[in-house]
Amino acid sequence: DGQVLVLHDMLGITTDFSPRFLRRYLDLENQITGAVEQYCEDVRSGDFPNQDESY
Repeated sequence: DGQVLVLHDMLGITTDFSPRFLRRYLDLENQITGAVEQYCEDVRSGDFPNQDESY
């Protein structure tokens, strides 16, 4: 009897698949989504890149 624990499942990168034996240690899906949304908002508003982040 064996099982495989996939890193993406354990770190919560995707939450579509949730087997009974899985214990999630992080919720990276929501953190990644939030980071991408914040990036898009910063680019649209002109806040990114700023003077310090430009060449």
